[in-house]
Amino acid sequence: MTPEQIIKRPIALTEKAANMKTENKVAFEVARSANKIEIKTAVEALFDVKVAEVNTQQYRGKPKKIGRMPAKRVNWKKAIVTLRPGSSIEFFDESKE
Repeated sequence: MTPEQIIKRPIALTEKAANMKTENKVAFEVARSANKIEIKTAVEALFDVKVAEVNTQQYRGKPKKIGRMPAKRVNWKKAIVTLRPGSSIEFFDESKE
């Protein structure tokens, strides 16, 4: 898999993900089949940073309804990447406050 297929999107809009920034951590939604080593190499290749640690979490989709029919949201995987000191990833321009 290519790094673009492994890293789907950053999760930087939640309050918890914003607070992790002080600990030099970044959260991503990743491919469900990706392992920690693949995630580490993909982040290092895409963002040109050094990764210290990768933690992953599996999320099961919640049951919902679409009209009268039962449905289920998709299962997904989240990776919390700890960067080495001196490395950082900026997704949004934070000078606008």
